[in-house]
Amino acid sequence: MKASNLNISILDGHTLNPGDLSWQPLEQYGKVYVYDKTPNELIIERSIDSDIIITNKVPFNAQTLGQLPNLRLIVVTATGYNIIDTEAARSHSITVCNAPNYSTSAVAQHVFGMLLHIATRVGDYANDNRNGAWAASPEFCLMSYPTIELQGKTLGILGLGNIGQKVAQIAHAFDMNIIAMTSKSSEQLPYYITPVSKSEFLALSDIITLHAPLTQSTHHFINSDTLSQMKEGAILINTARGPLVDEDAVAKALHKGKLSAYCGDVLSTEPPSADNPLLHAPNSYITPHVAWATLQARQRLMDITIQNVISYLEGTPTNIVN
Repeated sequence: MKASNLNISILDGHTLNPGDLSWQPLEQYGKVYVYDKTPNELIIERSIDSDIIITNKVPFNAQTLGQLPNLRLIVVTATGYNIIDTEAARSHSITVCNAPNYSTSAVAQHVFGMLLHIATRVGDYANDNRNGAWAASPEFCLMSYPTIELQGKTLGILGLGNIGQKVAQIAHAFDMNIIAMTSKSSEQLPYYITPVSKSEFLALSDIITLHAPLTQSTHHFINSDTLSQMKEGAILINTARGPLVDEDAVAKALHKGKLSAYCGDVLSTEPPSADNPLLHAPNSYITPHVAWATLQARQRLMDITIQNVISYLEGTPTNIVN
């Protein structure tokens, strides 16, 4: 594959680069075609002459891959790569690469941004004060909302990959007690993380934060049964995958006060339907899948993506998933 003659197609570039980053480093390797979004009916048309495809959510199944004779490399601008039939890609001698570890700090920061909002109510107080609440107070302070300290609270972490471990490091700095459901043994973990059983995890956690991949065993890990085993008034955070939680069950738990708050950056369907129960439940704080998307994290993702292309062309491909 001669680099200068390559066709490189970026099928949904807006997700990674809404205009504040640059695809220019790829131009030295051939013609670069950038599409902000690609509907399913245009995948073949936009990919037919491509040697390299860069995609975030545009899927490539076996049927599609079989119609792309020139394709040799797919670079996914994400860590997850379930949008690609990796077995079919391998059968067609197509290398598939992903982008690991680019958003660890950003997502961990988002977890604590959400948690600190619940603990300190900064946004609520600021909004009240814009409307004159403190100015009208007869006291020097105004205590409209209950606030809590994180010190001494027990944080339960489901999944101790890079993000889960980063969350644990930050929690340790807050003097929190940290327990985890993990396949790692105590000897493999920092001294401040205690591995526990599922029943202990649910019963002991004041706050649960989810960082597990979506599998058959983790699908709806949070459901009516597991919610019933949790502490009254626990806080639940999900920045991993929407289907880790049963959204109806979580909404009911919020209405009943079983959960004091739910913080989610992901939902089962994205974008969600307007009647998703978590959008309207009390003390539910939903952000639109942006935990990963700081400028710095997206620049790291861009760098990894470009390096995946370069490494492949140099004959030493990296981050191969098939």
